[in-house]
Amino acid sequence: MDRSALRVALLSIEGTNCDDELRVALAALGARPEVVHLKQLEGRDVGPTERRRLSDYQLLFVPGGFSAGDYVRAGAIFAARIRSAIGPDLEQFVRSGNLVGGLCNGFQVLTELGLLPGRPGGRLAPPEAALMTNDSGHYECRPTFVAWDGGGFAPFRSLTKGTRFLFPSGHAEGKLVLAGADARRRELESAGQVLFRWVAPDGGPARYPWNPNGSEGDVAGLTNPEGNVFGLMPHPERAFFRAQLPDWTRGGFASGAADGERFFEPILAYAERHL
Repeated sequence: MDRSALRVALLSIEGTNCDDELRVALAALGARPEVVHLKQLEGRDVGPTERRRLSDYQLLFVPGGFSAGDYVRAGAIFAARIRSAIGPDLEQFVRSGNLVGGLCNGFQVLTELGLLPGRPGGRLAPPEAALMTNDSGHYECRPTFVAWDGGGFAPFRSLTKGTRFLFPSGHAEGKLVLAGADARRRELESAGQVLFRWVAPDGGPARYPWNPNGSEGDVAGLTNPEGNVFGLMPHPERAFFRAQLPDWTRGGFASGAADGERFFEPILAYAERHL
């Protein structure tokens, strides 16, 4: 199948600023990504040629950035606008089994929508988790490592548990706090809903700065119970090309792929199989 048939919506509003990096990465893998402003899906203040519908797409990403300036708290305003503008359409999109991903600010948005960690059925709900201010009290921007936790995320089921990725982090509010605290975290672990954990460069337990925010259990990403909604705090789109890595000069070349490609390729392949 021609992967250019795979249409991917990169949902944005004012303050989204990682959409273009994500668009370039997905296009490099042959998909057909499009940056779509929420107003285009809402049909507000746009012309007929700019109107879009969520059902036009097979995959949805909420990219990183500082949506609405992160006023109130990170992701809260974007989530409220999504809920009001396209809430039923988004629920139907999730229930249809389409993949929905949130990267950094996008993870915050999906958490505010109640889609992560979520309850069975894919419905929007009051938040049961939050991404709180980092333990350091300031913005953390650095290379970090995460490891696949071997959970229920279908595109990664062929990966060996513990497979590591180097992704940059850039956030001030990334500490995952769950309603129910440790008991709820253990429940999510048992259900296979932990997507990634922060790890040290050698794959061992993460301490600051390798866990840049202080999330309990070193949780760096989650999925919903069905495994088709996922979110993570670091930025795979910022580690797609070799030239984006911190050590790119040491190998004597800047071309080639990096861990971001290893992350996105199985996601697109899975979405392609389910067109």
